Amino acid sequence: MNTGTLRIGLLTHSVNPRGGVVHTLELASALSAQGHNVTVFAPATNGEMLFRTPPCRVVYAPVIGSQAGTVALVDARIRALKRSVLEHGTNAFDVLHAEDSISGNALAELREEGAIPGFVRTVHHLDHFDDPRLAAWQERAYRDADQVLCVSDTWTREMLSRYGITAVTVPNGVDPTRFTSYTSSADEVMQQQLGLGAGPLILAVGGVEARKNTLALLHAFAAVRTVFAEAQLVVAGGASLLDHDAYTRRFIQRAAELGLSIGPQESIVVTGPLEDAAMPALFRSADVLAMVSIREGFGLVVLEALACGTPVVASAIAPFTEYLDSATCCWATPTDTNSIGAALLHVLNGEHATDFTHAVPALLARFSWAASARRHVDVYRAWLARQPLAMH
Repeated sequence: MNTGTLRIGLLTHSVNPRGGVVHTLELASALSAQGHNVTVFAPATNGEMLFRTPPCRVVYAPVIGSQAGTVALVDARIRALKRSVLEHGTNAFDVLHAEDSISGNALAELREEGAIPGFVRTVHHLDHFDDPRLAAWQERAYRDADQVLCVSDTWTREMLSRYGITAVTVPNGVDPTRFTSYTSSADEVMQQQLGLGAGPLILAVGGVEARKNTLALLHAFAAVRTVFAEAQLVVAGGASLLDHDAYTRRFIQRAAELGLSIGPQESIVVTGPLEDAAMPALFRSADVLAMVSIREGFGLVVLEALACGTPVVASAIAPFTEYLDSATCCWATPTDTNSIGAALLHVLNGEHATDFTHAVPALLARFSWAASARRHVDVYRAWLARQPLAMH
């Protein structure tokens, strides 16, 4: 069993700031800080680069071929990652760890071909796909993994009860040096650039997506505007490989029907993907984070917002109910727009006070990337000890 430095390959599906990619980069940084030799593999097109460069080796896997449509796009990225790992030598790693279904399929193919003895896979959450090939890829990525990890107990239980997969929970973390409540001149600059007003500002992170429940939030925001006429809804992020165009069109149409305009200085600001440095400033600028998703793996932005001193309205569903309580968030029923609107107003009116003195610091202390990295290493070593021919 390897008890020294581990050679770890972390594979992610994109260079864009999605939750799984953030997890990959934070984990890479923490593992590197603990003395391990980490390489991050990320597919890239036309000279793309990661939105944040980790303090470790990064290999950009060139994406070749057609990307017209989601199936072709996913297939091209699987090929890119597979080629890149082979080119850099599978024997160069003790552990290969896929953070998503795309990278999981690249490693599953290498395992089937005998190029690697196995791999580790993190499941953040699973999606429903009508396309049979996308559904098959998603299933293969966890079925063929030798060890599955989940970022919440909710999904660890789900993997066992619904899919028969025994997984291990390894939670996320939050970087307290990056996400702080201390304001700076950059905060005001960011507000001006995005066209943010005096507010109050309601922030949603993750773009306009059905899973993020953005349409329900839109209706709740319309109710908030009857009380706070100058309120703005800021929808940040949204870099995704999946097709959310139809949902976005519904969002735009419904906003118009509700008399809500979209654009800088308007009632709704949809930022699209932002510079990495802008996120802490955006959290601090918000009066409340609305995290009213109908399905999440963990909900990392909740911790990031709280670390910046921003109150949170969260869906009263797992996994949020695993680590939040009424002292650290204001609960809302995600399927009830009246409940979402009422929760937002409770926060904005000061009727719900988050305990930033005791409860929030205690919560944040439970989740660190250093602890997450140590737990990952424990899992890696246990998995390596079970291998008849370990990769070292």
